[in-house]
Amino acid sequence: MIQIQDKFLNIPLIQGGMGVGVSLSSLAGNVAKCGGMGVISAAHPGYNFEGFRKDPTATSCRAIKYHIQRAKEIAEGKGLIGVNIMVAGNGYEELVKASVEGGCDAIISGAGLPLDLPKYAKGKALLAPIVSSGKAARLIAKVWEKRYQYTPDFVVIEGSKAGGHLGFKKEDLLAGTCQKLEDILEDVKKELAPFQEKFKKSIPIFVAGGIDCGKKIAEFIKRGASGVQIATPFIATYECDASQEFKDMVINATKEDIELVKSPTGFPGRAIVNEFVKKTRNRGNVCMKSCLDCMIPCNPSDTPYCISEALIQSVSGNVNNGLVFVGTQAADIHCMKHVHELIQELMQEMEDNL
Repeated sequence: MIQIQDKFLNIPLIQGGMGVGVSLSSLAGNVAKCGGMGVISAAHPGYNFEGFRKDPTATSCRAIKYHIQRAKEIAEGKGLIGVNIMVAGNGYEELVKASVEGGCDAIISGAGLPLDLPKYAKGKALLAPIVSSGKAARLIAKVWEKRYQYTPDFVVIEGSKAGGHLGFKKEDLLAGTCQKLEDILEDVKKELAPFQEKFKKSIPIFVAGGIDCGKKIAEFIKRGASGVQIATPFIATYECDASQEFKDMVINATKEDIELVKSPTGFPGRAIVNEFVKKTRNRGNVCMKSCLDCMIPCNPSDTPYCISEALIQSVSGNVNNGLVFVGTQAADIHCMKHVHELIQELMQEMEDNL
């Protein structure tokens, strides 16, 4: 059992947030039902709700509350329900407040530095930044201490093998010169130690990126991690909220099908090569029929494509005209499973290697 402040996980597993619409209440609720932390993505959870095109932020705030409640009903009082909220997205404050009002157990925040997260949710939910270096962990902890007399309740480290937006330079990702996940873990542990001492509380660390088996989970626990965050393997589950066409893209992907893409957020991302990705290589404005004003760094006049539209298309089943974010381990996924089957396999192999 893993203790995170005043809350508990029966298994050392967080399901990574995947948007748009890949991890909503069905996936998150079923992961929590198995004793882990199920995570709902706050990236346009209301994409299929009435009123979304007219007011995306307000609709997504309404949707996040709905999905938190539904996930908790599915979980039947087990595990925890978290929400993943991108700093780079517009409506950040509103989504954080809606998540708290909806009764989430935790807020996990990345795609930028969540320097003001405690301002909106301190004492109302467990708060966790996503970092890719010890330096980032130290900066966030220092700012939280100075501004809010608070320190992270837990931390998620995303390494270079993760899916979606990555906190590394594209040239380092291509060259394979990014810092190894195990080395980042050591740095983050070292940087957080003074804050654990100062605040007299443990700060559990969960590692993510390329973790697809229980043996790897055991290895990181032996290195001092409290647990892991896993996302991509959960796409190929019956309970995942994405369309079957989206899931089939992951099941059928090979190593050669996965590459880094340029995202309008300014971060590199890892995705499956399809017709849409091929188009973005050659020309801009691939999917700019309308602007949802979703990303702070995005300028509609020069963005290569609308990332929200691209993600909405793919999760809805139009996979050749959208973006399918995955981690490196997608090439090793070949069949559908139920969430409880996947978790049981991971936990059993973990136990066998501890």
